[in-house]
Amino acid sequence: MSRKDRTGRNLFLIWGYPTVVVLLLEFAVLMLWGGNWFVWLWAGIPLVGVPLMIRTQRQDYARTGRRTLEQNITLQLWMFIGATSCLAGFVTGCAGVYEQCYCTLQGILLGMGCFLTGVTLRFRPIKRYGIAGALLSFSCLFFLGTLWPWQLLITAVIAFITLVIPGHLLLRYKI
Repeated sequence: MSRKDRTGRNLFLIWGYPTVVVLLLEFAVLMLWGGNWFVWLWAGIPLVGVPLMIRTQRQDYARTGRRTLEQNITLQLWMFIGATSCLAGFVTGCAGVYEQCYCTLQGILLGMGCFLTGVTLRFRPIKRYGIAGALLSFSCLFFLGTLWPWQLLITAVIAFITLVIPGHLLLRYKI
């Protein structure tokens, strides 16, 4: 791992913590009050993440005056995964299949993004967390029917494994 950038470090944490908090909030709301309106709480993730990401990107660009290839790839990858994740949440919520497939899909997307970021940055621990997150996402398929709310907790764990832990690993890595 030769060159690391501040952007990759910050992106993991900017999106990781809000994702974990919103998933735990969805679980709590579902368990305490029930109803289907809680599935729209995921919209809070981009409301927090997008302004923070824009601010961070501007600060990094102002500090360095340029963007590296790794920064561009990482930024575009996570923008695509974020947009895909939001679209998947909207479509599965409207189609009424949120409970059957959204958490599994979300886990696969997070694992894939983490893995590909690890490949881009040439940092093996991040690739391993990505693989672990993607594999763990398939466990959501065992929690269908009345057990499906527990998928939200599994997805929160996946977000922690694929976003928060790699973000802190990158913060500790010496450039």
